[in-house]
Amino acid sequence: MPGYFLGVDGGQSSTTAVIGDETGRVLGVGYGGPCDHVGAAQGRAKLAAAVRSSLRGACAQAELDADRTRFTSACLGFSGGPADKQSILREILQSDRILVTDDALIALTGATAGQPGLVVIAGTGSIAFGRNSLGRTARAGGWGYLFGDEGGAFWIARQALRAALRWEEGWGVPTALRAILLNFMISQNAPMRNMNDLLHRCYTAEFPRPRVASLSMVVNQAAEGGDPVALDILNAAARELALLAVAVRGQLFKTGEATLVAYTGGVFHSRILLARFRDWMASQAGVRVTAPVYRPVIGALLEAYAAAGLDRKDHLRTGAGKSTAPSGRGSLTL
Repeated sequence: MPGYFLGVDGGQSSTTAVIGDETGRVLGVGYGGPCDHVGAAQGRAKLAAAVRSSLRGACAQAELDADRTRFTSACLGFSGGPADKQSILREILQSDRILVTDDALIALTGATAGQPGLVVIAGTGSIAFGRNSLGRTARAGGWGYLFGDEGGAFWIARQALRAALRWEEGWGVPTALRAILLNFMISQNAPMRNMNDLLHRCYTAEFPRPRVASLSMVVNQAAEGGDPVALDILNAAARELALLAVAVRGQLFKTGEATLVAYTGGVFHSRILLARFRDWMASQAGVRVTAPVYRPVIGALLEAYAAAGLDRKDHLRTGAGKSTAPSGRGSLTL
């Protein structure tokens, strides 16, 4: 009977599941809704629904029965960590081994294809996570929007909103951010009279953290147009993210030791910020900066293989490709 392996990436915006066979061939991918916090009954139900949906989608594409398939090994990484999720997951899937971890580990494994190194993740929030050749891990950041997440999208948006408000109130540096932010809200069918109005709305349920964080794209727009305040914000964000990487590297690697540093997350879609981040990291002897080899869900699949004593990263690199969309059974790419 063939063996099947499962990797799941459960995040604040969506959940993705991927199934591979014992040779490392990717068979199917499925998608579900968000799943992060499970403290309340509603959160547990959301987690179960997201995992079930993604699992059924992956099984359907792999031509497997979602109710009867038993996995040799499964790894599931979640935003918010593994706490309180193990029992829920055992009710949803059948697997000889179930590894439940956080999203930073699977992002690292995917980004470096299982090699020693570290990854800087900058989406709504931010964190740096690494693992050395001895298997020791370390992190820096990831403490949420109140006490951390430096360089993340919410942090960038907050700096921009503050700068635009200061300019409006007459005690800040002139910036195009005010006009660009207000115009962006018009394009979102949420017109605001001024920054005072927008800031008040950001304190309401109408503007949850992800929506506020989405304003970071406006900062990049202003920076692309040459606005010095926006450029300063992106430069500061890049520096904060580089500092996280340096902190993790110092915990795991010797001074000057060759270190692979990968980056992932929507914030790095900014050409300006990525260039600044690369510049900051280039000042560190021995560092090699790279785009991620695989998405986090493939990192979860690689961890599932590793939990069963199998190393499939080389096969996945040559056989499964690196794109972001499925292309059919037998030639599926991620």
